[in-house]
Amino acid sequence: MADQAKKQDGVWEWTKTIVYALLLAGVIRTLFFQPFWIPSGSMKDTLLIGDFLFVNKMAYGYSRHSCPFSMCPFSGRILASEPERGDVVVFKHPVSNEDFIKRLIGLPGDRIQMINGVLNINGEPVKLEPAGQFDEAYLPQGPIGNMPRCENGLVGPGEICIKTRMRETLPNGVTHDILNIDDNGFADNTKVFTVPEGEYFFMGDNRDNSQDSRFPRTIGGVGYVPFENLVGRADRIMFSSAGRSILAFWTWRKDRYFKAIE
Repeated sequence: MADQAKKQDGVWEWTKTIVYALLLAGVIRTLFFQPFWIPSGSMKDTLLIGDFLFVNKMAYGYSRHSCPFSMCPFSGRILASEPERGDVVVFKHPVSNEDFIKRLIGLPGDRIQMINGVLNINGEPVKLEPAGQFDEAYLPQGPIGNMPRCENGLVGPGEICIKTRMRETLPNGVTHDILNIDDNGFADNTKVFTVPEGEYFFMGDNRDNSQDSRFPRTIGGVGYVPFENLVGRADRIMFSSAGRSILAFWTWRKDRYFKAIE
């Protein structure tokens, strides 16, 4: 009887340990980090379809998107630090509430405009330098099976799809790669966007393949994004799957383990 009681106590202790571990993991996930799997090519080549990362939900403080409503005694956001130009940010779409990930380009009060495919901030073009080209196979990508857009026109299945790669330097010194397909697309020449107070302007690094703040919400864009819609900052890729599922470990890209996000 004593042995049986000890065994039951051991099982109970083991069960409590598992439950506490799961609760702790849930709290950490809810309050501090959120897993995110890249579903589209709008941030190539900074982020590829199949990249898996954790979003730092505390980068900009608590908000209603950072913790459950029952745990948050507020409806707005408690600021920890200001978002910085060049941050790669996950945010809630202001209409659909879907998670989006883009690069923060415009701060409150900024004037943003695209002229012949070149980003202009407050009347000044950003610095651009050639950075070679980005090559990928023209094949379905990710679980949705998206086909990449190519600068070299129509290519056959499995052939090389090319995009020009440029190194862009923002006014605060942040540098990152962008991809270009053409300079005369719908969003390559825009009006001047003046970012309202308390809101932000986002763009994808794959500039000709991103529905971002250059596009109004009425046609699928995100428009300006309010501060309270920011979920957190993406800092590092944990691993990356080139296949249709993150569980297909044999398709994981070996060069992207724990890769810092520029």
